[in-house]
This record gives sequence, C-alpha cells and structure tokens, in this order.
Amino acid sequence: MKVGGAPFDKESSIYSTAAIPEAEEEVLKTEKGTPYWYISVLSDHHILEESTHFKMPPPGVCLNIMRERQEGRGVGTLQNPKKFLEQDYELLQQYYLIRGRRYIDDMFPPDNSSIGENLLTPEQMAQVEWIRPTKLLPDPHLIVDTMSRFDFAQGDVGNCWFLAALGALTFHKHIIQKVFPEGQSFQKNYAGIFHFRFWRFGKWFDVVIDDKLPTLNGKLIFVHPKTSNTSMIQRPQNEFWPALLEKAYAKVCGSYEDMQSGNVSEALMDFTGGVHMTVQLSSSLTGLCDLIGRAAKFKSLMGCGTPGKAEFNKKLPNGLVEGHAYTVTGITKVKSQGKPVELVRIFNPWGDTEWKGDWSDGSPIWGTVSAEERALYHRNINNGEFWMSVENFCQTFSELDICSLSPAFLDGSSEGQWTSMTHEGRWLSGTSAGGCLMTDTFWTNPQFRAKVTRGSSDQTQGPNILVSLMQKPDKRKRRLVRKLNIGFSIFEVPPEMKDSRGVLPASFFANRSAVAYTKDMYNKREVMEFFRLEPGEYLIVPHTYYANQTASFIMTILSKMDTQTEETMNFSMDHREMNVTNMHNSVPYSRQFSDQCTDINMEQLHKLLNKMIVKDVESTEGFSMDACQSIIALMDLSVTGTLSAGEFSNLWDQITLFKDIFFRMEKNRDAILSLKELQHAVESAGLYVSNDLLKLMALRYGDTTGRITLERFICLALRLDCMTKTFKKLADGNEIHLKQDEWLRLSMYS
Repeated sequence: MKVGGAPFDKESSIYSTAAIPEAEEEVLKTEKGTPYWYISVLSDHHILEESTHFKMPPPGVCLNIMRERQEGRGVGTLQNPKKFLEQDYELLQQYYLIRGRRYIDDMFPPDNSSIGENLLTPEQMAQVEWIRPTKLLPDPHLIVDTMSRFDFAQGDVGNCWFLAALGALTFHKHIIQKVFPEGQSFQKNYAGIFHFRFWRFGKWFDVVIDDKLPTLNGKLIFVHPKTSNTSMIQRPQNEFWPALLEKAYAKVCGSYEDMQSGNVSEALMDFTGGVHMTVQLSSSLTGLCDLIGRAAKFKSLMGCGTPGKAEFNKKLPNGLVEGHAYTVTGITKVKSQGKPVELVRIFNPWGDTEWKGDWSDGSPIWGTVSAEERALYHRNINNGEFWMSVENFCQTFSELDICSLSPAFLDGSSEGQWTSMTHEGRWLSGTSAGGCLMTDTFWTNPQFRAKVTRGSSDQTQGPNILVSLMQKPDKRKRRLVRKLNIGFSIFEVPPEMKDSRGVLPASFFANRSAVAYTKDMYNKREVMEFFRLEPGEYLIVPHTYYANQTASFIMTILSKMDTQTEETMNFSMDHREMNVTNMHNSVPYSRQFSDQCTDINMEQLHKLLNKMIVKDVESTEGFSMDACQSIIALMDLSVTGTLSAGEFSNLWDQITLFKDIFFRMEKNRDAILSLKELQHAVESAGLYVSNDLLKLMALRYGDTTGRITLERFICLALRLDCMTKTFKKLADGNEIHLKQDEWLRLSMYS
C-alpha cells in the first residue's frame, strides 16, 4: 500500500503516529515524484518498507517484460486480477481499519475532475457535494436481499448502455460474484473503501474506489434508487450497489463524462470477459427466437439498441427511445386466438417509458390469450419493462448483443466442443498497417495461418467458426479514444502454397477473393463474424480500413473444428541462406587510420564514419555524435571510452558487413529498409528475432514511418549483435541472473 507525507523513523523502521491528524478521512498519496511507503501488518506492529520510486517510470520495454512474466504467473485472470492503477484493496483496507480512518481515493478524487467538464452546468458543479452513504442515510446497505433490475434508475449521464448491461447482470448470480468480490459491506470492516472487478481487453482488473458519491441537494446525481413504487414490490432506498459499481466503472473510463454514449456490448464484455456476438436485426430474422432461447439457457447477458442518434434520445410515438440501449430480460411463446406468438421481454434502464404497440402493458391483445398465460406474463405497470412480438422487435431495434461465459449458446452444443485461441497484435504505421484489401499495401498487415481439420464435435452443416477482433484503446480517457474502422479477411491457402513459410506477398492477394470477411467495418471496439470453414489451411488478415493507422488489437478465434493458428513471421529462406561476404575494400583504410591514431575517440569515429560509410548516400543524415558514442561503448572491451586498434578493426569489419547486407536487402534503391527488408537484413547477419522484437526495433530505430536508413541499421545491428553475445556469455541456460550493480553497469554503458 502506498502512503506519502507521513513521518518515518528510518533507524527503527517503525511508523510514527505522533504527527497524524485526528481527521476522520485521509488521502493515501500516490502521486509520481513522492516516495512511496508500503505497509504490511505483522502482529500488532505497523512495519513500513521504503520504496525508491521517482518521477521516471521503468522503460516501456521493461514494463512489457514484467507484464509478460506476470501473465505467465496467471496475473490478469479472474482468480488473480491485475490491480488497476496499482492500488491494492486488501492493503488499503487493512491500513485504514487499523488507523480508524475513512479512505479517500486520490486516483479518482471526489472533485469535479472525476465528474467531467460537460455533464453539469457551472452553477451545478459549484454546488456538488461528495457524500458517503453513511452520511446520506442512517442505515445504508450495499445489497438488500438480492440485486434487481428494478433497484435503480438512470441519472444525469447518458450511460444507458452501461445500465442496460447492469440490468442483464442482475439475473446471473454466478457472474455477479465475478464483478462483486465478497465480504464488502457498510456494517463490517467498513473503512469507506470498496472494490469491483472488470474484464478489460483480455485481462481482469480489480478496481478500488472510495464511497464518496456526487450529490446535489442531498440527492445522487447519477444512478440512484427508484423513488416510486412502480414494480409492485417496494424496492429499498438504502441500497448503494448500483451507485458504487457505476463509480468504479467511471474510474475505469476516466470520469463520469467518459461514460457518455456507448454500445451495450462494451459493458457486457467487461462484466463477463465472455463470448460476444452481435446480431444485426432486420424486418424478419429466421431463428432469432431459437438463438435467444439458447442464450437464455446458457445464462447469457443480452442487450439491444434502437437506431438513431443517442445524444437526442428522442421519444418516438411507439413509446421507444431513439438511439437508446435496452436489456433483453426474457422470451416466451403464447397462444393468441389459437396461434403461437413468440414474445421478447425488454427493459428500459430509465425505469419507465415503455413500448405502446401490440403486447405492451396496456395492449388489448392480451385479452386473446388464456387467463393462465395472462396471469403469468402480463403486468400493467410503468416499470420500464414490457413485452413485444419478435416481428416488432426485429422491425424497431437495430441490433441484439449476446454475451455468455460459454460459446455453446452459438449452436446449443456442449461447451467442451469449442476451442478458443487468442492472439494479440499491432498495426504499425509504415510497416504493418496496410489498410483494407483495396490498398496495395494490404499484404503488409499482420497475417495468421490457421490449419483447420474436421473435429468429431462438428457434425452439422451450420457455422463452426467465430472470429472476434477487438481494438485496444490508445488513451486512458474513454471519450478521447480513437476508434478505427476495423475488420478481417480470411483466405484459403491453395495446396501448392501450404508448405510455404513466412508472410504471403502481395501477389497472393491479387485477384483472390476472401472466403469470409467482416461485411461492415465498424468503428466499434469489437467486430465479429460467425461463419463456416471447411477443413483446410487459411490465412486470417486483421486490418484497418485506412492504411498507416497504428493500433493494437486482440483477435479471438472460437472453433468447433480442430484448429491451430499462429502468426506468420517475416522471413525468406533465400535471404537467410544468402552467402554474404565482407567488403574488404575499406579495411586497408581502417588499418591505416588505426595505425595513425593509438586510440579512436568519439570525434574521430564520427568524422571517419560520415566520410567513408555514408558520404554518398542521399537519404541518410549521417552518424550523430551520440550514435558514435554509443558505438564506442558497445565495442569498447577495455572500457576506456575509446577504441584500440584491434577494437576499431573489429568494428570496421562489422560495419562494412552490415553495409553490404543493407544494400543487398533494400530493393527499391532508395537506401531505406522497410519492415520486411529489415527482417531479411537481420537474419542475413545471422541474428534471429521474433516478430514482436522486430516491430520493437522498427519503433526504436525507424523514422516516423518506420523506415530505417543505413546508419540507423548499422547502429541497430551492432547493438543487437552485442546484446546477443552478452546474453550468451552471462546466461545460465535460457536465463540470466544479474546483481543490481552488474545490471546497472551493463545497461548504462552499452
């Protein structure tokens, strides 16, 4: 747990409480730039350990390695979720219980920044008070009896998409337990702190909040308990789970304002981390009732939306709201005048404003069914929930979202008949962001080979593959996230190319049609398609609509077939086996130069490289002083800051080799390496790297478009060769163990 601004006795390592104020509430400071103090409770003593955190965070590559190691240990699973913003609920709660204080979350503070700029007027913002439930009511509870969709009504933020998903969540106790960790209440071990869990882009996160809620005139501004008895059952007014859950999700999004407008599928996924499917509705959709029935059988969460602009929320003559999200809460079949009628039950998270057509609460058509069915299904109450026929549902709603923990709802089979594969990737401008199929650079997009063999579970002729493509956010605040138009195309690999290795070239895609693809490229967080593939080998290409758009993605493949997928690597056997010889023409000059100078320093190396290596290359800016200093550090075996004659000779041999490779690999005669050419060049030098590392090197050494000039390639190759050799020298098998001083010496002078 991170605490700042408190006295600390470094000699005894015992926390001093002499200067602690007697205030009821205390902020646990975690700003960057201040020391952090970690508390652990050992018997009756508060032992604090000092941690040296400064403004400069670890390098991104280091964080990536740490993240991969954590994921290898199961961090990010539901059983071991990641700590959102590094806040540890258990340590924080223990700390405040021991001190008898109430927690205030400085990472989502109770002030205007957490509300946002445009939800309330300046006059209203000036009057906002953040009040704990224990101050609002004498006997607050997190949950009274059970959670119900009738517990809440939407407040002054357009997050109907979130509340529609929340309404669906209330039906499923086994999913509620994922989102609501047990043991939280206002009665026992209360310290003003709560936590919730959400699935975000492939990982589960534990999100900590304080329980201060924004109010105006003593009333909750955002989601709040219903004030009228419209559901025949009096709902409790002292129940705060909806408001606290909404606050936790607002923290994840960035602010309450960042929850404005969205798709119900987003929250459905974040509550479950499950299998998601979107059905585009039309005037008639055969089998829709069967699909909804299967989804209900497998305890799925379902939501739907009406077409139109969400910012207006215009109330239509039929009682529905334009651009609004609803919850699907049930499906049934009744007999009307002897004929079967399929009905869907819908819930409006506003808590009122219902459908006025056939099968609505006040519709006379309920008089055509039996008294038993009418008593079972008909409720003439303005509680936001209503029935409508499947035909009217398809005509008035634009899409249906289904999210389930099991893919079995897709066809009604058992869960064990489906396999799941997930790949994370990245489109990088100038290198691996080729755009849609209409572009000449489409082939440069990430490519995934999929081998499909018929499984014993796939005996039907229906769809057997679901592919989901999700783009990751590029910013913390949800409203600022750039959503690209994304999609994927799947091509069958012909028999003569099944043994080929590496990325398939542009010629493969010429005049070739995709066997499956996203029919519409939406700018949504996730797109998916459900289709059938016969046994064979396929190429899956995720892409953006426009080229040169950088973004990260997660692609999930659910299959009833025996399917294996892997990302293809950018290499060519012809290039890798090429016999590259050193350019010895300039070696005599290097020996002459080293004979004249006992040791080569940075300025001399700078002059020599720019005179002899890049003087005739128009596209390059030449070697900088900083680059030359780095090169000396890499080749300086004697650690003197200069290069001896022998060290310089070795360097010159390597530089001339890498220059030869560079011009052999660049095909456009522009003295620039593309990502594909870089892979060939690296492997021709006998250095083999993963696709992820290759992209990382392109980011580090390329220009803004990812292209690499001669001097940048030489610096890259020298460092890669040096660090590879260093690892082999110091490694114990596949691992390397360094003391802190050893690591610092190695990393700071290389």
